[in-house]
Amino acid sequence: MHSSKNRQAKNENRVIRFKCTLQNTISDVLRSRGWQEVKEESGEWDFYWADVGWMREVFDHCYMEEHMRLNHFRNHYELTRKNLSAKNLKRLRKQIEREIGKIEASKCDFFPTTFELPADYHIFVEEFKRSPNSTWIMKPIAKSQGKGIFLFRKLKDIMEWKKEDSWKVDGTKDEREPVENYVVQRYVDAPYLIGGRKFDIRCYVLVTSYLPLKVWLYRSGFGRMSNSRYSIDSIEDTYIHLTNVAIQKTSPDYDPEKGCKWSLIQLRMYLLAKHGPEAVETLFRGMDDIFIKSLQSVQKIMINDKHCFELYGYDILIDETLKPWLLEINASPSLTASNQTDYDLKFKMLHDVLTIIDMEGKLTGKEKRIG
Repeated sequence: MHSSKNRQAKNENRVIRFKCTLQNTISDVLRSRGWQEVKEESGEWDFYWADVGWMREVFDHCYMEEHMRLNHFRNHYELTRKNLSAKNLKRLRKQIEREIGKIEASKCDFFPTTFELPADYHIFVEEFKRSPNSTWIMKPIAKSQGKGIFLFRKLKDIMEWKKEDSWKVDGTKDEREPVENYVVQRYVDAPYLIGGRKFDIRCYVLVTSYLPLKVWLYRSGFGRMSNSRYSIDSIEDTYIHLTNVAIQKTSPDYDPEKGCKWSLIQLRMYLLAKHGPEAVETLFRGMDDIFIKSLQSVQKIMINDKHCFELYGYDILIDETLKPWLLEINASPSLTASNQTDYDLKFKMLHDVLTIIDMEGKLTGKEKRIG
């Protein structure tokens, strides 16, 4: 048997072969560690930063040796598809209420009232009629970067999603194309504003195991600001309501160097100056609760695999009472930098991710903080 020192020396001498489907910050970080890139389709690798399409098509037919690592869990979509994450969070809330009680279950009230359309159309209509002046937001279940999202206040705007029987009265089948599945959520219409503008917060959460649950939170996320002043009266203006960089950068007066981002440290300092340490501590503790509860909601159904890890991009909105709301969770958060500051943040974050994954075998396994 090797001693741990001999094993570490052996690991350090071994060249780590990597594959990467992205040519952006992550490929730069992988090369910066002295790892060797494998470009051939059939080439052997030790570490693979793959896209979710590869997971769907190849993972089940792939033999993986003990040391190999991959950046997605097999059924990552249980947490990141908007309809499935809502279903899993609702189930966790019911379970906590049943086993512990309503007060503890209320800690799961961090995601807006959500329905899936067209499946829940009639249940949604009942809720819609109970609060006739509310604003609702429609999101396609499997798209990202703000694609396909719109706000509405009238049922006629979503008539396409009305659940009809697929058989006509005369017994023939309705041949219309089925509509794309969406989630509809009550819109958080009183967000916290900075300089009159709406923002949300991107946080990076790394999961290295679901059983037991092992989670790392990156300390430096960022706030993404809207380029336009907020008004609930203009629900058709996406530049006001959607803070995604993919949307904001198409705004006529967007400046890529200035961007629309604040670092999480800047944001925290601003909130501390305005509201004091106690309120800000409560807010950030509430965000930690969101990360933990959402991961617990899929802990029993996620296919845990020692070869897999996942870096999630959480999008959190703060309302005017400093309550945090979960907007969505991304399985492939954008690693393309919008400017040099953004590149530096993502480079350091990904460097720390690779240190934690520890292909080189340098960690003891007892570390609580990296970087």
